[in-house]
Amino acid sequence: MKKCLSVLLFFSIVLFSNAQINIIPAPSSVKQGTGNFIVGPSTVLQFSSNDADVKRISGELNAAFKRAAGFELKAGTSSSNVIQLVLNSNASLGNEGYQLSVTGTAVKITANKPAGLFYGVQSLLQLFPAEIESKSVVKNILWKLPVVEIQDQPRFGWRGTMLDVSRHFFTKEEVKSFLDDMAKYKYNTLHFHLTDDQGWRIEIKSLPKLTQVGAWNVKKTGRFNYFTPPADDEPRN
Repeated sequence: MKKCLSVLLFFSIVLFSNAQINIIPAPSSVKQGTGNFIVGPSTVLQFSSNDADVKRISGELNAAFKRAAGFELKAGTSSSNVIQLVLNSNASLGNEGYQLSVTGTAVKITANKPAGLFYGVQSLLQLFPAEIESKSVVKNILWKLPVVEIQDQPRFGWRGTMLDVSRHFFTKEEVKSFLDDMAKYKYNTLHFHLTDDQGWRIEIKSLPKLTQVGAWNVKKTGRFNYFTPPADDEPRN
């Protein structure tokens, strides 16, 4: 009986340990260690390239901490308590793959291209407490990461999702939020469904009839493809 309990306890510990790594979509390879990396006001953020996209990615990571934690990561160089974004040739990663290494003293994201660094940062953010998504400062949170080694590259080059604004209206801010969520979960292609039998849903000033004519229709009942043509005096919606 004691032996069975010991076995159950062992597997419970293993399952609990693995449950700490929750990244969507699941990375290609995850090797979890022991311990944590703690992020605080003294943590240094380094990036190895002056590429404009790399600077933007580091800025977005910093902005997430400013919103949720109330502090920014320090610029500079350091050998400990540092987060590094590094462009480095690794043919196995392709254009969108990355390696993410978390130890007790440093976090390092390595990729061939800025796109890989961006996706690595999305995985990094998912490793933090959920409060990192907050739009306002959350107090009394220990911003810690589990020690882990991750390598990830997408199985498919085309990873798309659709937003249908022909049948369902969304504000500009809602569309922008949808795009942010797409990027967070590593989708890279948007099918923006702008038109259907309900009408055309975006203004293009060089093609005014798209909205002057195409944004309206006459409501009909009956069997599709057998409707009578709309008359000039019928109300349009």
